Amino acid sequence: MPAKKPAKPSKRPRTSAVEKPVAAPRHYAVVGAGMAGLACARTLAQAGHRVSLFDKSATPGGRMATRASDFGSFDHGAQYFTVRDSRFALALQTTPALCKPWSANTVRVLDELGRVAAAGLPAREPHWVPVPGMNALLREWTAALANQAGAQVELQTRVVKIEADSLNPQRWQLRTEGAAESQHVYSGFDGVLLALPAPQAHELLQSSNQLPSLRGALTQVGIAPCWTLMLAFPQAMQPNLSALGPQWNAARSTHHRIAWLARESSKPGRSAVERWTVQASAAWSQEHLHDDAARVQAKLIKAFSEVTGIRAAPTHADTQRWAYAQTTVPLGKSHLWDAKANIGTCGDWCIGHRVEDAFVSGLELALAVL
Repeated sequence: MPAKKPAKPSKRPRTSAVEKPVAAPRHYAVVGAGMAGLACARTLAQAGHRVSLFDKSATPGGRMATRASDFGSFDHGAQYFTVRDSRFALALQTTPALCKPWSANTVRVLDELGRVAAAGLPAREPHWVPVPGMNALLREWTAALANQAGAQVELQTRVVKIEADSLNPQRWQLRTEGAAESQHVYSGFDGVLLALPAPQAHELLQSSNQLPSLRGALTQVGIAPCWTLMLAFPQAMQPNLSALGPQWNAARSTHHRIAWLARESSKPGRSAVERWTVQASAAWSQEHLHDDAARVQAKLIKAFSEVTGIRAAPTHADTQRWAYAQTTVPLGKSHLWDAKANIGTCGDWCIGHRVEDAFVSGLELALAVL
C-alpha cells in the first residue's frame, strides 16, 4: 500500500482588527482640579486608563469657585459659562439637572459714574450657572471620577517636583506637600498632565528641570490678576424696603476700579439675601496686587457705591485675590504635549479665558494623549 501522506497542518483563521490585543491601561497624573483638569482626567478615565488627580486646594473647582457665608454663597471666581462647543454640551448632559440658565444674559454697560451707557445688550446666548454654586459641577465630576476603579483624588496636595520614577526611570513620580507640611511621593505614572495657570506650570517644570521647550512656550502667555469683593446686605430683606440698589442684576463697568458686578441673589438656586460680587479691573488689580486686603476692600466698596448708588454699609464684606484670573495673551493652540516625555499642559489660557475654553483645552490634551 502506498505510504499515507502526512496530514497538513490546519490553517489558523486570520485575526480580525477587533481581535487585536488591546493596549494595557496606563496611569496618568493630572495636576489641577479645575475645569481643564477634570475634562482631561474624565476623558482619560472613560477611555479605560487609570487617573490620579491632584489639587492644592481643599475642594475641586479652580476658579469655578464658590465661597460660603452666613448670608449665602458667592461665586467669587467665574460668574457663569456659555456653551458653544457640541462636546461641552454633551459633557453637561451627564448632569442635566445641575446647570440652570441665568436670566442676566443681557447686561448693562456702565460709564465711570455708574450711569447706564448701553442697556439691554443683545442676548446672543444663555448664561449658565450650576446650582447651588459654580463649584457644584466640578464637585459632581470629581465624585464620579473618584468612584471609578483605580482612580485616585488627592486634594490639599501640592505637587512640588516632577522626576523620573526611582524604580522605573521610564515612568514619572511626583513629590508633594500636603496638610501640616506632610510630604509624599506618588510614583508609577506613564504621563503627567498639568492643568495649571501657565506661570505655575512653568515654575513646576523649571524647578523640576523638565522640558525647556515647553517652558519657553509658556512664557509667551499673559494672564492678568483680579481682586474680587463680596458684599451682603441682609437689611434689604426687610418688608418696608424695596429692592436695594439698581434694577439690573449684572453689569460691565468702565469704572477704573471695577470691571464687573453681579447680584448673586438673582441667580437660580441661591438664597434671597441681597448679595453682590464685584470684580476689579485687570489694570487696577495689577497696580494693587500686593496691597493689604483691608485697604483693597475699602477702595472697592467706595467704587461699588459710586457705580450702584448703594450707600448702605454691608453687613458682610470679604475679598479674594486671584493672581491668575484672565488671559490677556493666549498660547494660540489648545494644549502643549510632548509625546516623547509624556508631559503636557492645558488650561483656558491656551485659547482664551472662558470656562468652555478650559474644557476644550483639557479635552483636546487628553485626546492627544490617547
